[in-house]
Amino acid sequence: MADEQPPELDDEVLVFAARMFDLARSGDTAALAAYVDAGLPVNLTNAKGDSLLMLAAYYDHPETVQALLERGADTGRVNDRGQTALSAAVFRRSADGVESLLKGGADPALGSPNAIETARFFEYPDILELLEDPAAGGPAA
Repeated sequence: MADEQPPELDDEVLVFAARMFDLARSGDTAALAAYVDAGLPVNLTNAKGDSLLMLAAYYDHPETVQALLERGADTGRVNDRGQTALSAAVFRRSADGVESLLKGGADPALGSPNAIETARFFEYPDILELLEDPAAGGPAA
């Protein structure tokens, strides 16, 4: 039926999910990758729409970003505030994170504000150059 609500999650599942988001925030790449390899959904999102990839990018953990990308993380996810993992990496001025996300297929024009707008707003010419460089995975000129 179309009106069915998803099942309620019990406290144990919610505590486990919170731990997974904490692993992304803290950059515990080995532990998070092991959980994903064991079956944790790589595109798990929290109540705000933040994915594991977004949190790893926002907290400037390029190794964790890369590990999640290698496991199929979706670079096109947008959270409830219109942000993407790429715009989070730009905000943190993480060149390594930006490069990994671009190579993983992230769209610099996705989101609001998008990654390009974020780089322009904060006046990050080095990051803007990456976003616009086709060799780094940015859009073709």
